[in-house]
Amino acid sequence: MPACPASFLRFRTSRKDSRQAGMTKSSITYDLIIIVSLMAMLLVSPAYAVDGTALLKQIDRNLNPESYEMYRKLINIEPDGSKKEFTLFSVKKGADKVAALFLAPASEKGRSTLRLGDNMWLYIPNVGKPIRITSLQSVVGGVFNNADILQLDYAAEYNVEKTEETGNEYLLHLKAKTKTVAYDRIRLWADKNKKLPVKIECLTEANMLIKTLYFKDVKEFGGGIARPSVIETDSPLYKGYKSVMIYANIKKRDFKDEVFTLIFMPNIESLR
Repeated sequence: MPACPASFLRFRTSRKDSRQAGMTKSSITYDLIIIVSLMAMLLVSPAYAVDGTALLKQIDRNLNPESYEMYRKLINIEPDGSKKEFTLFSVKKGADKVAALFLAPASEKGRSTLRLGDNMWLYIPNVGKPIRITSLQSVVGGVFNNADILQLDYAAEYNVEKTEETGNEYLLHLKAKTKTVAYDRIRLWADKNKKLPVKIECLTEANMLIKTLYFKDVKEFGGGIARPSVIETDSPLYKGYKSVMIYANIKKRDFKDEVFTLIFMPNIESLR
Protein backbone atom coordinates (compact mmCIF):
# COMPACT_ATOMS: atom_id res chain seq x y z
CA MET A 1 0.00 0.00 0.00
CA PRO A 2 1.62 3.35 -1.04
CA ALA A 3 2.34 5.85 1.74
CA CYS A 4 0.12 8.89 1.87
CA PRO A 5 1.93 12.07 0.78
CA ALA A 6 2.83 14.27 3.69
CA SER A 7 1.02 17.18 2.02
CA PHE A 8 -2.30 15.38 2.55
CA LEU A 9 -1.70 14.88 6.26
CA ARG A 10 -0.03 18.16 7.18
CA PHE A 11 -2.28 20.74 8.70
CA ARG A 12 -1.93 23.70 10.94
CA THR A 13 -4.21 24.95 13.59
CA SER A 14 -4.29 28.44 14.83
CA ARG A 15 -6.20 29.60 17.84
CA LYS A 16 -5.89 33.10 16.50
CA ASP A 17 -7.75 32.36 13.32
CA SER A 18 -10.65 29.91 13.78
CA ARG A 19 -11.82 30.45 10.22
CA GLN A 20 -8.49 29.22 8.82
CA ALA A 21 -8.58 26.21 11.14
CA GLY A 22 -12.07 25.30 9.97
CA MET A 23 -11.07 25.54 6.33
CA THR A 24 -7.96 23.39 6.94
CA LYS A 25 -9.99 20.73 8.73
CA SER A 26 -12.50 20.55 5.87
CA SER A 27 -9.68 20.28 3.33
CA ILE A 28 -8.11 17.39 5.26
CA THR A 29 -11.42 15.53 5.43
CA TYR A 30 -11.96 15.96 1.67
CA ASP A 31 -8.43 14.82 0.85
CA LEU A 32 -8.74 11.74 3.05
CA ILE A 33 -11.99 10.77 1.35
CA ILE A 34 -10.28 10.95 -2.04
CA ILE A 35 -7.34 8.84 -0.83
CA VAL A 36 -9.59 6.16 0.67
CA SER A 37 -11.69 6.02 -2.52
CA LEU A 38 -8.63 5.62 -4.74
CA MET A 39 -7.25 2.88 -2.52
CA ALA A 40 -10.56 1.02 -2.61
CA MET A 41 -10.62 1.19 -6.40
CA LEU A 42 -7.10 -0.25 -6.58
CA LEU A 43 -8.02 -3.10 -4.26
CA VAL A 44 -11.12 -4.22 -6.18
CA SER A 45 -9.90 -3.59 -9.74
CA PRO A 46 -8.07 -6.42 -11.57
CA ALA A 47 -4.46 -5.85 -12.50
CA TYR A 48 -5.38 -6.33 -16.17
CA ALA A 49 -8.34 -7.38 -18.29
CA VAL A 50 -8.04 -10.72 -20.09
CA ASP A 51 -8.61 -10.53 -23.84
CA GLY A 52 -11.05 -13.42 -24.22
CA THR A 53 -10.86 -13.60 -28.01
CA ALA A 54 -7.05 -13.67 -28.05
CA LEU A 55 -7.09 -16.29 -25.27
CA LEU A 56 -9.50 -18.52 -27.21
CA LYS A 57 -7.32 -18.33 -30.33
CA GLN A 58 -4.30 -19.29 -28.25
CA ILE A 59 -6.21 -22.25 -26.80
CA ASP A 60 -7.09 -23.34 -30.36
CA ARG A 61 -3.43 -23.25 -31.43
CA ASN A 62 -2.22 -25.04 -28.31
CA LEU A 63 -4.86 -27.72 -28.83
CA ASN A 64 -4.09 -28.29 -32.51
CA PRO A 65 -1.79 -26.81 -35.16
CA GLU A 66 -3.63 -24.79 -37.78
CA SER A 67 -2.91 -27.55 -40.31
CA TYR A 68 -2.14 -31.13 -39.28
CA GLU A 69 -2.45 -34.87 -39.76
CA MET A 70 -3.68 -37.00 -36.87
CA TYR A 71 -4.29 -40.59 -35.85
CA ARG A 72 -6.79 -41.29 -33.08
CA LYS A 73 -9.07 -43.97 -31.67
CA LEU A 74 -12.70 -43.41 -30.77
CA ILE A 75 -14.34 -45.76 -28.26
CA ASN A 76 -18.07 -45.92 -27.51
CA ILE A 77 -18.92 -47.56 -24.18
CA GLU A 78 -22.42 -48.96 -23.60
CA PRO A 79 -24.17 -49.01 -20.19
CA ASP A 80 -23.42 -52.76 -19.94
CA GLY A 81 -19.70 -52.08 -20.44
CA SER A 82 -19.51 -53.36 -24.01
CA LYS A 83 -17.35 -51.30 -26.38
CA LYS A 84 -17.09 -50.45 -30.04
CA GLU A 85 -13.85 -48.96 -31.35
CA PHE A 86 -13.02 -46.90 -34.43
CA THR A 87 -9.62 -45.83 -35.75
CA LEU A 88 -9.43 -42.61 -37.78
CA PHE A 89 -6.85 -40.75 -39.82
CA SER A 90 -7.68 -37.03 -39.93
CA VAL A 91 -6.31 -34.00 -41.76
CA LYS A 92 -7.06 -30.30 -41.26
CA LYS A 93 -6.22 -27.05 -43.02
CA GLY A 94 -6.87 -23.60 -41.66
CA ALA A 95 -9.81 -22.83 -39.40
CA ASP A 96 -12.62 -24.61 -41.26
CA LYS A 97 -11.43 -27.53 -43.42
CA VAL A 98 -11.33 -31.05 -41.92
CA ALA A 99 -11.43 -34.55 -43.43
CA ALA A 100 -11.25 -37.98 -41.79
CA LEU A 101 -10.77 -41.53 -43.04
CA PHE A 102 -11.95 -44.64 -41.17
CA LEU A 103 -9.22 -47.28 -40.87
CA ALA A 104 -11.05 -49.70 -38.55
CA PRO A 105 -13.19 -51.66 -37.92
CA ALA A 106 -13.34 -53.55 -41.20
CA SER A 107 -17.03 -52.72 -41.61
CA GLU A 108 -16.20 -49.00 -41.70
CA LYS A 109 -12.82 -49.09 -43.46
CA GLY A 110 -12.60 -46.76 -46.44
CA ARG A 111 -15.41 -44.46 -45.34
CA SER A 112 -14.48 -40.81 -45.17
CA THR A 113 -16.01 -37.58 -43.92
CA LEU A 114 -15.45 -34.00 -45.00
CA ARG A 115 -16.27 -30.72 -43.30
CA LEU A 116 -16.10 -27.31 -44.93
CA GLY A 117 -17.33 -24.75 -42.43
CA ASP A 118 -20.91 -25.71 -41.56
CA ASN A 119 -21.23 -28.25 -44.40
CA MET A 120 -20.48 -31.97 -43.89
CA TRP A 121 -20.47 -35.06 -46.10
CA LEU A 122 -20.02 -38.81 -45.69
CA TYR A 123 -18.47 -40.97 -48.41
CA ILE A 124 -19.21 -44.72 -48.40
CA PRO A 125 -17.27 -46.95 -50.83
CA ASN A 126 -19.43 -48.61 -53.47
CA VAL A 127 -22.22 -46.10 -52.86
CA GLY A 128 -20.69 -43.40 -55.02
CA LYS A 129 -21.78 -39.83 -54.47
CA PRO A 130 -21.03 -38.38 -51.00
CA ILE A 131 -24.13 -37.77 -48.91
CA ARG A 132 -24.86 -34.75 -46.74
CA ILE A 133 -24.76 -35.19 -42.97
CA THR A 134 -25.41 -32.76 -40.12
CA SER A 135 -23.33 -31.64 -37.16
CA LEU A 136 -25.71 -33.18 -34.59
CA GLN A 137 -25.74 -36.59 -36.23
CA SER A 138 -23.00 -39.13 -35.49
CA VAL A 139 -21.38 -41.34 -38.09
CA VAL A 140 -20.08 -43.57 -35.27
CA GLY A 141 -22.98 -43.47 -32.82
CA GLY A 142 -22.21 -42.85 -29.16
CA VAL A 143 -22.03 -39.47 -27.44
CA PHE A 144 -19.63 -37.76 -29.85
CA ASN A 145 -21.46 -36.18 -32.77
CA ASN A 146 -20.06 -35.18 -36.17
CA ALA A 147 -19.16 -31.69 -34.92
CA ASP A 148 -17.05 -33.25 -32.15
CA ILE A 149 -15.31 -35.65 -34.52
CA LEU A 150 -14.68 -33.00 -37.20
CA GLN A 151 -13.89 -30.23 -34.74
CA LEU A 152 -13.06 -26.78 -36.11
CA ASP A 153 -11.25 -24.03 -34.23
CA TYR A 154 -13.48 -22.80 -31.41
CA ALA A 155 -12.73 -19.20 -32.38
CA ALA A 156 -14.09 -19.92 -35.87
CA GLU A 157 -17.49 -20.92 -34.49
CA TYR A 158 -17.90 -18.96 -31.25
CA ASN A 159 -17.67 -15.44 -29.88
CA VAL A 160 -16.42 -14.86 -26.34
CA GLU A 161 -19.15 -13.27 -24.24
CA LYS A 162 -17.32 -13.21 -20.92
CA THR A 163 -14.04 -14.38 -19.41
CA GLU A 164 -13.59 -15.18 -15.72
CA GLU A 165 -10.67 -16.30 -13.59
CA THR A 166 -11.33 -19.15 -11.17
CA GLY A 167 -8.25 -20.17 -9.20
CA ASN A 168 -5.79 -21.79 -11.63
CA GLU A 169 -8.24 -21.73 -14.54
CA TYR A 170 -9.90 -19.38 -16.96
CA LEU A 171 -13.63 -19.79 -17.61
CA LEU A 172 -14.74 -18.63 -21.05
CA HIS A 173 -18.42 -18.18 -21.86
CA LEU A 174 -18.88 -18.72 -25.59
CA LYS A 175 -21.85 -18.07 -27.86
CA ALA A 176 -22.28 -19.57 -31.34
CA LYS A 177 -21.75 -17.15 -34.21
CA THR A 178 -24.52 -18.76 -36.30
CA LYS A 179 -27.57 -20.98 -35.79
CA THR A 180 -25.90 -23.82 -37.70
CA VAL A 181 -23.24 -24.41 -35.01
CA ALA A 182 -23.85 -27.63 -33.06
CA TYR A 183 -24.04 -25.99 -29.62
CA ASP A 184 -25.65 -22.62 -28.93
CA ARG A 185 -23.39 -21.96 -25.96
CA ILE A 186 -20.22 -23.38 -24.45
CA ARG A 187 -18.54 -22.98 -21.09
CA LEU A 188 -14.82 -23.69 -21.47
CA TRP A 189 -12.45 -24.10 -18.53
CA ALA A 190 -8.77 -23.73 -19.47
CA ASP A 191 -5.56 -24.19 -17.50
CA LYS A 192 -4.04 -20.75 -16.90
CA ASN A 193 -0.45 -21.84 -17.43
CA LYS A 194 -0.83 -24.30 -20.32
CA LYS A 195 -3.70 -22.45 -22.02
CA LEU A 196 -5.35 -25.82 -22.74
CA PRO A 197 -8.94 -26.95 -22.15
CA VAL A 198 -9.68 -28.85 -18.95
CA LYS A 199 -13.45 -29.17 -19.31
CA ILE A 200 -16.12 -28.02 -21.73
CA GLU A 201 -19.86 -27.91 -21.13
CA CYS A 202 -22.01 -27.84 -24.28
CA LEU A 203 -25.32 -26.03 -23.78
CA THR A 204 -28.53 -25.04 -25.49
CA GLU A 205 -29.61 -21.41 -25.87
CA ALA A 206 -31.54 -21.85 -22.60
CA ASN A 207 -28.36 -23.12 -20.87
CA MET A 208 -29.55 -26.74 -20.69
CA LEU A 209 -26.57 -29.10 -20.51
CA ILE A 210 -26.19 -31.33 -23.58
CA LYS A 211 -22.85 -32.95 -22.80
CA THR A 212 -19.57 -32.45 -20.97
CA LEU A 213 -16.11 -32.99 -22.43
CA TYR A 214 -13.18 -33.80 -20.13
CA PHE A 215 -9.63 -33.18 -21.42
CA LYS A 216 -7.04 -35.43 -19.78
CA ASP A 217 -3.44 -36.68 -19.86
CA VAL A 218 -1.44 -33.91 -21.54
CA LYS A 219 1.18 -35.56 -23.75
CA GLU A 220 4.17 -34.38 -25.80
CA PHE A 221 3.59 -35.25 -29.46
CA GLY A 222 6.77 -33.63 -30.78
CA GLY A 223 7.20 -30.57 -32.96
CA GLY A 224 6.23 -28.31 -30.08
CA ILE A 225 2.78 -29.94 -29.72
CA ALA A 226 1.71 -30.76 -26.15
CA ARG A 227 -2.01 -31.33 -25.68
CA PRO A 228 -4.50 -33.59 -23.89
CA SER A 229 -4.21 -37.08 -25.36
CA VAL A 230 -7.62 -38.18 -24.08
CA ILE A 231 -11.07 -36.60 -24.33
CA GLU A 232 -13.94 -38.25 -22.49
CA THR A 233 -17.57 -37.24 -22.82
CA ASP A 234 -20.88 -38.06 -21.19
CA SER A 235 -24.35 -36.62 -21.46
CA PRO A 236 -27.45 -36.39 -19.29
CA LEU A 237 -29.38 -37.17 -22.48
CA TYR A 238 -27.62 -40.56 -22.81
CA LYS A 239 -27.36 -41.80 -19.26
CA GLY A 240 -24.96 -44.68 -18.82
CA TYR A 241 -23.27 -44.12 -22.18
CA LYS A 242 -19.75 -42.77 -22.53
CA SER A 243 -17.39 -42.02 -25.40
CA VAL A 244 -13.61 -41.61 -25.36
CA MET A 245 -11.25 -40.15 -27.95
CA ILE A 246 -7.57 -41.18 -27.68
CA TYR A 247 -4.92 -39.34 -29.71
CA ALA A 248 -2.02 -41.51 -30.86
CA ASN A 249 -0.16 -39.13 -33.14
CA ILE A 250 -0.48 -35.57 -34.36
CA LYS A 251 1.94 -33.46 -36.37
CA LYS A 252 1.99 -30.30 -38.42
CA ARG A 253 1.48 -30.79 -42.13
CA ASP A 254 0.38 -28.59 -45.01
CA PHE A 255 -2.15 -29.68 -47.62
CA LYS A 256 -3.43 -28.40 -50.93
CA ASP A 257 -7.01 -27.15 -51.06
CA GLU A 258 -7.95 -29.98 -53.43
CA VAL A 259 -7.65 -32.44 -50.53
CA PHE A 260 -10.77 -30.89 -49.02
CA THR A 261 -13.15 -31.46 -51.91
CA LEU A 262 -15.91 -33.97 -52.61
CA ILE A 263 -13.92 -35.36 -55.55
CA PHE A 264 -10.97 -36.19 -53.30
CA MET A 265 -12.96 -38.02 -50.60
CA PRO A 266 -12.30 -41.52 -52.06
CA ASN A 267 -8.56 -40.74 -52.15
CA ILE A 268 -7.77 -39.67 -48.58
CA GLU A 269 -5.94 -42.98 -48.08
CA SER A 270 -3.26 -41.69 -50.49
CA LEU A 271 -2.23 -39.06 -47.92
CA ARG A 272 -0.97 -41.67 -45.45
